[in-house]
This record gives sequence, C-alpha cells and structure tokens, in this order.
Amino acid sequence: MQITDVFSKDLFRGTTVFITGGGSGINLGIAKNFAAVGASVAICGRSQERLDGAAAELREIGNPVFAQAADVRDYAALEAAITNAGQTLGTIGVLIAGAAGNFPASAEAITPNGFKSVLDIDVLGSFHAARAAFPQLKETRGSITFISAGQAFQAYPYQAHVGAAKAGVDMLMRDLAVDWGKHGIRCNSIVPGPIADTEGMRRLAPGEGAQGKLARAVPLQRLGSVDDIGRVAVFLASPLASYVTGTVLVADGGQNLLGSGMWAALAMGALG
Repeated sequence: MQITDVFSKDLFRGTTVFITGGGSGINLGIAKNFAAVGASVAICGRSQERLDGAAAELREIGNPVFAQAADVRDYAALEAAITNAGQTLGTIGVLIAGAAGNFPASAEAITPNGFKSVLDIDVLGSFHAARAAFPQLKETRGSITFISAGQAFQAYPYQAHVGAAKAGVDMLMRDLAVDWGKHGIRCNSIVPGPIADTEGMRRLAPGEGAQGKLARAVPLQRLGSVDDIGRVAVFLASPLASYVTGTVLVADGGQNLLGSGMWAALAMGALG
C-alpha cells in the first residue's frame, strides 16, 4: 500500500515539513511519506554528505527539498537551518523532532559522558528544534511530532540512558502541548516498534536470526517498516488529527504489550 492510496497527493501541498535526523532510517521514511502527499521537505542531520544523498532521493518524488547540516545539540546551528528552510521553502507548518542517540550499554558500564550525550541529543535536541521552530509554527498554527520509544514507559536491559531520555521527550511533548495550545500548535509523540532496515535494529538486534525471533514475538508477527511510521506521522499532522494533542501514539505491532522480555533475551545473549 502507498500512502497516496489513502491520502491525497496534494494533502500537504504548500506546507513545509522540517525533520531533524532526516538523513536516514525512520526519519527519512517520514520525509518520503510527507513528500508523497505534496509537502516541501527540509531535513537536517550531522552529515551533509548523508543529507545530500537523502535529498536526492526526496527530489525524485518531485517536490522542493532543503538539506542543511546541523547538530541538534548546537542551538545556533539548528536555528540557522530552520530559519533558512523557512526562507527557502516557505514557513514551516510541521516539525518532526526525530534526531536520537542509542547504543546498548549496561548502566554500570556506560560513561557519564555517554549517558549525557543521549540525553543531549534526545531531550535537549528536541527542545532546541521546538524552540527554534516556534515562531514559524505559531504563524502557521502548525504541529510538532516527537519520535519517542517504548523505553520511555517500559524497562529495557542496557537502555537506562535511552529510557531516561525518551521519558523526558514525552514529558516535554506534553508540557509544550499545554503551553503552546493557545497558539494552535499541536504536539504529539510516536513510539515506533521494531522497524526493519534501520540502524536501531542493527544495533539492538544484530543479525537476521535475532530479528526473525523478534518479529515472531510481535503480536502482528512482523517487523514494522519506515512507511508504517511515516504514515502515522502524516496522519498526526493532518486535519484528521486536528483535535489530537498531548498524545503518545504507539505504532509497534503490539510489541510493548508483551513487555521487553524478547529484547532482554536478545540483548543478554549478545552482551551478557
């Protein structure tokens, strides 16, 4: 199924969507789905080379694209990218705060700097993106979607840093939904499940065998795709969700309903 089988190819025509971490994985999948329904798409990330490759893929869809390197931990650089995107493509109407850091590490082994790095990318980076985009989103009465994770509400082995970071992201989302609702800005989070062909899966469940076991443990009996998450992101930013704000939408095939036991078995087999 293509997103245009459900949504009009002109649904977001005239809307600029800015996506942090948009050069690869889930965030690039989100970018492609917005482009498919007419959006002008701006992406940022730390590697201009990776962004240029992603931008080339997005331009094949046929809509305007902007790509500028910026580390979300560097507010000035991110603010410049967001400002330039708005000037180039038009005022931003949708922000996807997707940049994230993750690596498996036991709590006693992770360094304080490693712990801080994940919080800085996820929590501080999400706030930086929202704060820098605020003037444009206020003008458009736009929306923000944060990319969260099941670690925000479920204990996982080797993920103390990620759990703390993603819980912070979801609480930030809720507070901004309250603070900025008066400006017409909606704020929500998406919790992706295990998504095939992503860096996260390669790190947390390396190898086809591990991923196959994980897929069989998901109630829907499959791994998700980047398009599964992209379609949810389009929905949340669309008029269909115009009264939805402050919500965590879980798109994980039911994986978190069964707890983190399978992840624990995979992680402990690989690391312990």
